[in-house]
Amino acid sequence: MRLRALLDTDALGLRLLGGEDELDRTVRGVMTTDLRDPSRYLSGGELVLTGLAWRRDAADSEPFVRLLVQAGVVALAAGEAELGDVPEDLVVACARHRLPLFAVHESVAFATITEHVVRQVSGERAGDLAAVVDRHRRMMTSGPAGGGPDVVLDLLGSDLDLRAWVLSPAGRLIAGPKVAGPGLPADTCAKLAAEHLAAVRSGRRGPHRVTLGSSAYSLFPVRSSGRSPQASRDVRETVLSDWLLAVEADAGDWPAERLDLLQGVTQLIAVERDRRDAARTVRRRLAQEVLELVQTGAAPAEIAARLRVAAPVLLPGLGAAPHWQVVVARVEWRDGDLEGGPMAQSLLEEILVDPHATGPEPSDRIAVAHTGDEAIALVPLPAVSTEHDGSETGILADTLLETVRDPLSAGLDDDGRVTLGVSASVHSAEGLRGALEEARHARRVAAARAGRVCAAGHQELASHVLLLPFVPDDVRRAFTARLLDPLRDYDRRHRAELIPTLEAFLDCDGSWTRCATRLHLHVNTLRYRVGRIEQLTSRDLSRLEDKLDFFLALRMS
Repeated sequence: MRLRALLDTDALGLRLLGGEDELDRTVRGVMTTDLRDPSRYLSGGELVLTGLAWRRDAADSEPFVRLLVQAGVVALAAGEAELGDVPEDLVVACARHRLPLFAVHESVAFATITEHVVRQVSGERAGDLAAVVDRHRRMMTSGPAGGGPDVVLDLLGSDLDLRAWVLSPAGRLIAGPKVAGPGLPADTCAKLAAEHLAAVRSGRRGPHRVTLGSSAYSLFPVRSSGRSPQASRDVRETVLSDWLLAVEADAGDWPAERLDLLQGVTQLIAVERDRRDAARTVRRRLAQEVLELVQTGAAPAEIAARLRVAAPVLLPGLGAAPHWQVVVARVEWRDGDLEGGPMAQSLLEEILVDPHATGPEPSDRIAVAHTGDEAIALVPLPAVSTEHDGSETGILADTLLETVRDPLSAGLDDDGRVTLGVSASVHSAEGLRGALEEARHARRVAAARAGRVCAAGHQELASHVLLLPFVPDDVRRAFTARLLDPLRDYDRRHRAELIPTLEAFLDCDGSWTRCATRLHLHVNTLRYRVGRIEQLTSRDLSRLEDKLDFFLALRMS
C-alpha cells in the first residue's frame, strides 16, 4: 500500500508534518518501537510508529532518524500522547533525510494503525500471490515447466508467511517449502492425515482445523483436477487416494480472498497429482501384462521375456536380473457396493513407495495392477536382496503398515477394511506364480484377524498361525473354555496368577529354572503352581500333547 492511502484514511487520524513528495512510497510492514536503535529489528519497507520515549533531548532525533533511513524505513509516525506536539527537532531531522513524518493524534491507538496496515498489505500480497498461483497453474496445465508445488509453497512462505506441506492420505510428505525452518516430523504428518481423513469421512467441509501440541493447522483437501468439490460421488472412492494441503495456521477467521487463494493452490497441486498418476500408466500396464501371463499359465520363458522389459522401467540402470516380491491387497466395504480394486491399486502405489523419497514423482519401483476387488503389486528387489543366511531384506509384512495404520483406519471409519499379503522374494519367472498364490494366502490370513488394517507375510504360512484364524468361532470358544476357564476362575478367586504362570512356563520350553527366574519365584513355588494347573485341568504338562493344547488355547483366547 502507498503512504498516500494512509493519509487519506480519516479513521487513522494522521497529520503530515513533512515529506509530501515521498507519499508514493510503498509500505510493506509496520513496527512499533521506542528503542533508541531499532535497526536490528527492521528489514526495510516499514512504517515505524513511536511514542517518543527514546527522546531525552533534541540531540537524540538526528541519530534516530539516520538509523531508520539506513534500515530502509519508508515513514515515521510519532504519537502526540506523550509530549503533546511532535518536537521540531524531529521534524527537521526527518526533512533533512527525506523521511516522511506523520503525527498521530492522542485519540488514535497505535494498534488501530497496525491492524489497518497489516490487513491492507496482507490483502495486496494475497492478490499478487493469487496472480502468481494462477499463472503457475496455467503453466502446469500445459506442461511441467512450472516446477511443481514446491514453488507455490515457497511463495506462501515468503509472501504470506504461511508454512504449508502436501501430504498423502497415508501421511507421507510429498512436498514442502524449501526455505529455512524446521520440517514436519513424520509422526505429525501421520496425525494430520488421520485427522483429515476422519473429517472427510464425517462429511465436514474443509478446511479442517486441528491443533497438535501448541501448533494449529488447517487442512485443505486436494481433489482430482477433473472433479469438482460438489461431485456427487461416494467419498469412499477417493478418501484413500486424495492428497491434502496442511497449512500451519488457523483458517477460522481468514477472509474469503485468502481462502480462495488456498483453494487455487490446491487446484495447482491437483494438476501435479494427476500428472503423477499419468506417469504410472506404463508401470500399471506392465504389471497387468505380467499378471495375465502368470494367471493364464504362460510358459516361464514368455513371462521372463516380459520381466526383462519391465526391469529397466522399474529399476533403471540395474545390471543384474532382480528378485521379485508380490503384494496383494483388498479394500472392502461393509455394504459391498463399491469396487475395491482401483482403491487398493492406489493404496498400494502409495504405501509401497520408497519411504525416503520425496516430491510429487518419487522413485517408486513398483508396478500395480488390479483385477476385480484385488490389487497386485510386482515389486522388484536388487538381486542381493537375500543374504547368505537366508534372511530377507525386502518388504516385510509386520513393518509395511507400521506408519500408515492410523491414517488408513481413520479413512476406513467403521465400515471398511484393508488387508494385505506379502510373498517371499523369488529370483525367476518360474517362481512368480507361486509367489502370487503365497501372497493371496497370506492376505486371507490377514483377513481372518480383527482390525481394520491388517497384513500377513509368507513366514506365517508355515506356522500354526495359518490354521488358527480359520477355526470356527464356536470351536475356538469351546476348546479354550474347557482348558482355561478353570484356571481363570481360580485366579479370580485366589489371585493365584496361574494363567501368567502357564504362559511363562510354555514360553521357557518347560524349563523350571528359567521360568522361575523370569517370574522371580522360588522353584518350589513354581512347581506348586504348575501342579495346581494340572490338578484343575486334568492335564500333564510333562506331556508334549498337553503342552501343545495349552499353547493353542492361549493363542486362540
